[in-house]
Amino acid sequence: MPVFFDVHCRNLQLDPMLHGVCAGFESGAWRAKQLSHYLMEWLPEFCLSFSEHESIKGTNAVSQLRAAAQTVYDTDKYDRRGEFGELLLHALLRETKQTQLAISKIFFKDSVNNTVKGFDAIHVIDTPQGLELWLGEVKFYKDIGKAISDVAAELEVHFKDDYLKKEFLLITRKLDPAWSGTPKLKELLHRNTSLDKVVSTIVVPVLLAYESPTTQAYTRACAEYTQKLEAELAQLHARFKKANTVTRVRIELFLFPMSSKADLLDQLHKRLIAAQNI
Repeated sequence: MPVFFDVHCRNLQLDPMLHGVCAGFESGAWRAKQLSHYLMEWLPEFCLSFSEHESIKGTNAVSQLRAAAQTVYDTDKYDRRGEFGELLLHALLRETKQTQLAISKIFFKDSVNNTVKGFDAIHVIDTPQGLELWLGEVKFYKDIGKAISDVAAELEVHFKDDYLKKEFLLITRKLDPAWSGTPKLKELLHRNTSLDKVVSTIVVPVLLAYESPTTQAYTRACAEYTQKLEAELAQLHARFKKANTVTRVRIELFLFPMSSKADLLDQLHKRLIAAQNI
């Protein structure tokens, strides 16, 4: 199946690695509507437990989609909520890195409009060298400067020993016994395993979605757009690198330029409400 995202400025030689990813353009506009449709395709996997998602079939597909949509939120005050940023990171990781979802944060909400603390994505990749644990962080802002400063502060907190040990305990308690990756991840995160060993397996995808002056200035993907966007992304990578103090884990920086955050949120909210009421 063709991929959705346009990848610009992927540089695996940089530290941290850089992935510039755009939704692209269609008919003279940035693809906010098309992106909202694409992200909704990932909603059941993002929101449901492994067992629930695996149980989807013709007779319950609609009810499971409705259940997934109803767990996200039930409010008109959605402009400052983080769920759509987390859904975007989920789709990016699944499409560009072929990760496996370990647990769904959304599934473990104790109230529909509450937010769930901790990492914004918990995925794994089973490599020939062993299990990689992908712990994601997302900032879905208009202002890239604030996104960089806020995520740098959050990374510093989240990668202290005490925080990691508490999170690992919570993760192991939430793993679905039916998921084939549960035994390996439980073994990796066991209290008897040295934190040094666990940390050596961690990859941190940091997604910063922001309103880009370059993306706002264009209506189609052309060579000039690509050139200017790559210059913008390289500059933002340098700003993030300067702000970030966490070096004990491998970070991969995903920069996602948007033309309009409000437009994308409106499109996603409209589809979410429709799915809640099917």
